[in-house]
Amino acid sequence: MDTLECIQKRRSVRRFLDIPVEMEKLGNILDAGRLAPSAGNLQNWGFIIVRDPANKQAVAEACARQMWVAAAPIIIVVCGQSVKGKKFYGERAEKLYNIQNCAAAAQNMILAATTQDLGSCWIGAFDEELLSKACGIPAEARPMVMIAIGYAAEKPKTPSKHLLEKMAFLEKYGNRVADINAVLGYTSHHVRKGITKVKEIAEKAHIKLKQ
Repeated sequence: MDTLECIQKRRSVRRFLDIPVEMEKLGNILDAGRLAPSAGNLQNWGFIIVRDPANKQAVAEACARQMWVAAAPIIIVVCGQSVKGKKFYGERAEKLYNIQNCAAAAQNMILAATTQDLGSCWIGAFDEELLSKACGIPAEARPMVMIAIGYAAEKPKTPSKHLLEKMAFLEKYGNRVADINAVLGYTSHHVRKGITKVKEIAEKAHIKLKQ
């Protein structure tokens, strides 16, 4: 599975099979997080692996009582080491860089799970105080995101996504392009459209001939 295929395949999974995740796969996921980019290469993150049923229950309670979280074989809590970031970048680290760093690590881990045929779900709704208490997170760190991981017990629906031309701008914000496919050199897109149009015309002509 190449990178683009992995990105297209990724879905948010909220129902998991009662099958343990192999430690080798977990190791690959954590290593993917370790290799993520970070501001100034600070790597100011920590990954808490939650597997114990009682601990998972406490974590689920902290997630606005999303109790399905407790059924995931593994939960990874990504924490930003706030003090380390602030030491180098001041308030901007707390307001932006720490969040960006942890988000990059979390996305790497989610893609690593996907490419190993595991389901995952990004969880951002939680009570920081309760989660910190459940996971023993000290004051100098802050939970940023959680990832539920396991073998999927469902086939999630493909979510609707905005078209690229609605969010891609040239040179300046808001400067949309009518035919983004042509600009990006997606000739195959136009070829497919042309083939489809020809087929439609041929089908209509065939119907008229029959009549």
